[in-house]
Amino acid sequence: MNTADASREVDGETVVVRRSARRRKTVSAFREDGCTVVAIPSRFSRAEEDRWVRRMLARLAASERRRRPDADVLTTRAQDLAERYLDGRATPHAVTWVSNQGLRWGSCTPASGTIRISDRVQGMPGWVLDYVLLHELAHLIEPGHDEAFWALLQRYPQTERARGFLLGVTYAEHG
Repeated sequence: MNTADASREVDGETVVVRRSARRRKTVSAFREDGCTVVAIPSRFSRAEEDRWVRRMLARLAASERRRRPDADVLTTRAQDLAERYLDGRATPHAVTWVSNQGLRWGSCTPASGTIRISDRVQGMPGWVLDYVLLHELAHLIEPGHDEAFWALLQRYPQTERARGFLLGVTYAEHG
């Protein structure tokens, strides 16, 4: 932390306010090492700082909600994708985020209709999440990875792009 940084708690969250003499008008915020950093111009008053900290915390929270939908939103998203690309033939019982899938992007249990999506997918572009959901939804119809399975996935126009994205992430993580 440099001398212009000040750390404090805001609504139970650690916030580091980073003042900069070079920053003239813009304010930015990001997550770093378990806290939120809000970068502001050094000329801001304490009241302006407080207003911008709260505004930026709200913006970050909204952005994270969009990128990391909760289980209900995830289930609704999966149902919409099944209707749109799989003729409604796949009906998931539950779709949840899980943290115990270090190598897989998702998994499915066709007998129970449950789909689990790795939390590693959180924050990836929406079209990648949609592909992972569709991949698991397709397993509710075709359990294996045979030609019929891949034919279902080819209905999604971003399939090849999403597969390439995930291969790139896997390569970056594991070499």
